[in-house]
Amino acid sequence: MDIQHLYDYCSSVSKPESKLLSTINRETHLRMINPRMLAGHLQGKFLEMLSLMLRPQRILEIGTFTAYSTICLSAGLRDDGEIHTIEQNIELEGIILSNIHKASLTSKVFLHKGDAIDIIPTLTGMFDLIYLDADHRRAPAYFRMLKPLITSGGFLIVDNALWNGKVPYPNKHDDPESKAMAAFNHLVLYDNEVDNLLLPFRDGIMLIRKK
Repeated sequence: MDIQHLYDYCSSVSKPESKLLSTINRETHLRMINPRMLAGHLQGKFLEMLSLMLRPQRILEIGTFTAYSTICLSAGLRDDGEIHTIEQNIELEGIILSNIHKASLTSKVFLHKGDAIDIIPTLTGMFDLIYLDADHRRAPAYFRMLKPLITSGGFLIVDNALWNGKVPYPNKHDDPESKAMAAFNHLVLYDNEVDNLLLPFRDGIMLIRKK
């Protein structure tokens, strides 16, 4: 099976990106060193659909990049809801704020600049939906920090749970990211306070629901 052809087909029969998201997608690929960090059409639509189903009051995003996923996550946000998003690369601030403004989300999105490990303990309140797409070597630590912040029935979505397809083959790959994601996957599996589902979608998306 040609995986790329399969994804191209799925993309072709899914509702297309908005004009704004398409522009962000294109500009990210033109201007950024690692454009593959962008969620992209299918994953962005997936995040959008989850948000629309959950109708969250408060969302936390870890790893803003160019705000593509931020905008997707905002789709189901309640009228009086808010998104807190954390980005370590302060050089992206101008791009993030510009894209947030273009999406008319300035009053709803709060950008936190710096290391998420330092910022997360300063956040107050609970979150109905958390999206983690950051330093994957610290995924187990992030899970332990974030679980208390998730509302009962709320979701944590973790990207790159398969880490370039390496995680299922521990005897072949022992890089720090692969080992950390493997440890994270097992940590979640054996945690009795959550339910989880690992989807073999793109680079692996772990869905975690707090009981």
